[in-house]
Amino acid sequence: MNIFAGAFVDRSSDLRKDSEWLEQAAASSDSRFILVWGDRCLVGGDPPHAILLQRQQIVHYVNQEHLIFLGLFRNQPVFAVAIITEQTSPFAGFGEFQDLRFIGMALQHDEANLAAHARALVLWHQSQVFCGVCGSQTKPDRGGNSRICGGCSKTLFPRVDPAIIVLVTDGERCLLGRKTNWPERYYSTIAGFIEPGESLEDGVRREVFEETCVRIGRVSYHSSQPWPFSAALMLGFIAEAVSQHIKLNDGELEDARWFTREELSADGMKLPFPISIARRLVDHFLQQGG
Repeated sequence: MNIFAGAFVDRSSDLRKDSEWLEQAAASSDSRFILVWGDRCLVGGDPPHAILLQRQQIVHYVNQEHLIFLGLFRNQPVFAVAIITEQTSPFAGFGEFQDLRFIGMALQHDEANLAAHARALVLWHQSQVFCGVCGSQTKPDRGGNSRICGGCSKTLFPRVDPAIIVLVTDGERCLLGRKTNWPERYYSTIAGFIEPGESLEDGVRREVFEETCVRIGRVSYHSSQPWPFSAALMLGFIAEAVSQHIKLNDGELEDARWFTREELSADGMKLPFPISIARRLVDHFLQQGG
């Protein structure tokens, strides 16, 4: 299973509409609260685990209107809380606020999923303070799972951008590229956002051709991964190349090349981070040669 993926939270969409239940749950000692400071989540212990606190432990940080109901986690109501008033890292006695890019792999799968969920919604709320239609201020609605405009009453829902990520292979080799600002010898799979009016398969073929001039035939779905760092849903594919000549097209990549399994396993080769679906796609290719 991909990191951050999995139906570990019962999102309980019916409870989002029940303001009385939400108020009682937010005040209950049975509920738990996951904290987001900036774009980081509170983690502690060895091995690391997500810190879930009780209401009395965070009472000075809770604004009832801005609590985000995530659902039921391990049979307990759980809310996300944005810490926005502190200049230095708070709650040092419980743990440390850490970047999920680096700590997500070390967390239990269900905790990584919960933390990514909380982080994504907290950052979405902070980016949607004003209505894009009339410019009026918006406020949280339905337990923080949407916002509503105070001017035109438009309802805003959290945005998720679909992006394809693809391992292109000609059977014995796979196609990887690198960007200018990446570490030396670091290569990854081709990826890009889906455009309006485009199917996923069409997006795969377009992105690969735009970046490398390689043409694609068969496209097969592999798996998906919520990616909270850019509010994206990464949709992973394996694609068969029908041409091999590479020509860098759109300036996205500094280099692209074909790699054999032996080259990918060589010392000094830097593969995508283990936390990413890109790495899972590369590992899938390596395993196919076993």
